Amino acid sequence: MSNKQILALLCAVAGGVLWSLNPPSGVDIRAWHLFAVFVFTILGLITKFIPMGTLVFVSMAILTLTNTLTFSETFAGFANETVWLIVFAFFIARGFIKTGLGKRVSYQLMAILGKNTLGMAYGMTFTDLILAPAIPSATARSGGIIYPVVTALAKSFNSTPQSNPYSIGAYLIQVSFQASAVTSAMFLTSMAGNPMVQEFAKGVGISITWGSWALAAIVPGMISLLLIPLLLYKLYPPEIKHTPEAKSFAKEHLKTLGPISKQEKVMIIAFVALITLWVLAPFIKVGATVTALLGLVFLLLTNVLSWDDILNEKGAWDTMVWFAALVAMAAALNKLGFMSWFSEVIVDNVSGFNWISGFTIISLVYFYTHYLFASNVAHITAMYPPFLLVSVGIGTPPALAALVLGFFSSLFGALTPYGSGPAPIFYGSGYVKSSEWWKLGLYTSILNIVIWILIGGLWWYSIGLLDVATK
Repeated sequence: MSNKQILALLCAVAGGVLWSLNPPSGVDIRAWHLFAVFVFTILGLITKFIPMGTLVFVSMAILTLTNTLTFSETFAGFANETVWLIVFAFFIARGFIKTGLGKRVSYQLMAILGKNTLGMAYGMTFTDLILAPAIPSATARSGGIIYPVVTALAKSFNSTPQSNPYSIGAYLIQVSFQASAVTSAMFLTSMAGNPMVQEFAKGVGISITWGSWALAAIVPGMISLLLIPLLLYKLYPPEIKHTPEAKSFAKEHLKTLGPISKQEKVMIIAFVALITLWVLAPFIKVGATVTALLGLVFLLLTNVLSWDDILNEKGAWDTMVWFAALVAMAAALNKLGFMSWFSEVIVDNVSGFNWISGFTIISLVYFYTHYLFASNVAHITAMYPPFLLVSVGIGTPPALAALVLGFFSSLFGALTPYGSGPAPIFYGSGYVKSSEWWKLGLYTSILNIVIWILIGGLWWYSIGLLDVATK
């Protein structure tokens, strides 16, 4: 048997054993069978023995054939607003890549900040920050736009994985990768798993908007982005410190791109309009999904995107399938009472903690168990709902619990060479040794946790996220 066949068998056995057991007292048989299929699905996402889309279709077929869920319940996720938000955002992100606007922003910042290596690192970081609100795929944003610019820049200084990797390439690769995890945490629409967090939180009565997410993340996020290049500059210093040639490099590429095109101008208008409407959503009563739909329609009608672009955006359609299925299963588990039972069991075992110490432990466990996952989405699906319920159950302010676990759901993606979409791309460049990658991931994670918990905590207190706890 091949390795994938062995993994498939192990996943099926785990799900089958759970299915065959009698449900615990207080758990409906349908809820228990759904949980068994859910566990099988999560194990499949972790082991990746088959593509995610195939896996969720298998799970959906099991649920409907066994009458665990009706067809309508199984496919309810395809009518979910959050699912469509992420799909529309994928389409809009294609506009940044197709028009070349993403690369133009990167080279423009490099032309301004590129007089030294640290400046170049900030140029890549701020490029990611600018693009993050409208590009929900960290892989597309970091891997498709930032990574090619970074490697081209490194090679222009004769820094390759085989020759002089530490002169400049290794440092820029590591900074760009670590920054992508932070920018992914800063906006509801900057990472595919963030809308899942929003949906799971909504399922337990916690409302998260685009604006509330961005407001809570902006201060700790900006501090992380300012300190990460400095930390790595000390821990993993580049041999080349001064890079006056970088400005010339950037300007040459800007010349190659030519004057800003009409399509790029339209893309800028769409980008500004989207951010404005997302921020104003609570006041103008236009939801984030409707705003994204309007932005997509605008790009289609102005011919920035074609219908073929939409059809060929495989990442969006792939995400839609597995995202919709997971959302439907999670919603059904909640509806059937399984999540309430599960949270009560865990709360009974941590009831001795006050909410501050208890939530700190829960958050750290949630963060560092990502060493066991090869996907942010798999981790969120498996652990976010129960950890959120437990956090609220011990008295943590609901909005604070939902957002902190949501932020960590992006930040932990930078721990390992396999823990997020961009990780294999940057690690695969060959600039950074495996042992160095693991150490830097740990050190940067400690910095991020300190910033987001301590400084972030003060910021969240000032904007009222701790009100429930302080009354």
